[in-house]
Amino acid sequence: MTDNTSNNSLENNQIDFATMQAIITTENVKAHASEINGVLAGLICAGFAFEDQSYISMLDDLFNSGDSFPKAVKSAIKQMYAELWSNILDDSYSFSLLLPDDDDSIAERGHALSVWVQGFNLGFGLQQKDNPVVSDEVKEVLSDFSEIANLSDEMDEDEDTEQAYFEISEYVRISALLCFSELAVPPSREPASTTNSTIH
Repeated sequence: MTDNTSNNSLENNQIDFATMQAIITTENVKAHASEINGVLAGLICAGFAFEDQSYISMLDDLFNSGDSFPKAVKSAIKQMYAELWSNILDDSYSFSLLLPDDDDSIAERGHALSVWVQGFNLGFGLQQKDNPVVSDEVKEVLSDFSEIANLSDEMDEDEDTEQAYFEISEYVRISALLCFSELAVPPSREPASTTNSTIH
């Protein structure tokens, strides 16, 4: 996949799972990086506006008992939020789920995938609670995600499981993009607003 290499220098410093989880753990926040990423993706794909900064206080409530996140965590979350928007809007479909690397155990990756979809459904629900008008396709995605969230953590380290994990994570990625295409509110492209050319 050489698509990503065509992106500019900023993209090379994208936050990855290990870095994000290390920041969270170092700051003693009891949260899973994949779940936070899933919540943000769920909000965005359900119509959360790019300019709206209230996602930080939502995550404070969900993951930190309403207390403000430590500065390092907040900064990493803001970076993750900006990158999610950038990747979802990218024509080369560089959007991906924040999951552990392939050299982590299948059990860790499977668990991360299940908490990602759990987070997605949570973020999606928070954004859609006042206007839950979604198509049958989106309803089916949310229902599938609920099932994936309940996948067993007991996974065999074998080729079949690897293949299944790959197929499910790709299905989740494409399904999230489907929700985005139906419900999202892309940032306004006029330079008039405070949105600089962070997203293009």
